[in-house]
Amino acid sequence: MKKILTISAMLLFLSSLAIAADQGVIKLKSVAEVEVAIKNSKGEKEVRRVEAAKANVIPGDAVIFTTYCANNGNEPASDIVINNPMPEHLLYIAGTAEGSETKIEFSVDKGKSYATPDKLKIKGNDGKERPAGPSDYTHIRWTLSKPLAPGGQESVSFRAKVM
Repeated sequence: MKKILTISAMLLFLSSLAIAADQGVIKLKSVAEVEVAIKNSKGEKEVRRVEAAKANVIPGDAVIFTTYCANNGNEPASDIVINNPMPEHLLYIAGTAEGSETKIEFSVDKGKSYATPDKLKIKGNDGKERPAGPSDYTHIRWTLSKPLAPGGQESVSFRAKVM
């Protein structure tokens, strides 16, 4: 029960990040959602996304983390980098990081350095270096490959499994 409460508290905290963080002319908004199956008015099964904090999230469920980025300035914004730490008690689901026209990299050292998955290495329990896997990721970084036009918006996302 304590683990579920910890996860619920963490998801509630993450959903509070939905309050936009103003960073100059770039505005960021992060949301955590889960997909739930419901019946529509025709009685057909439909899958919809709902805020994770308002859902009954349990171990094994996948949470979708999306960060929205908007340029509220009058000039194109370049060199935009979005960093997301891997939330505690969640495991990155391989291949789910997405972002249109972005370079996606991961960190296994709490955000000190980043690389593509094929270049990441960590020391195993035996002291030998081995390829890093999704369970080793501590952060994800997206670098937008082109300037964001005034009024422009982009989003990046990933999925993580509740442990």
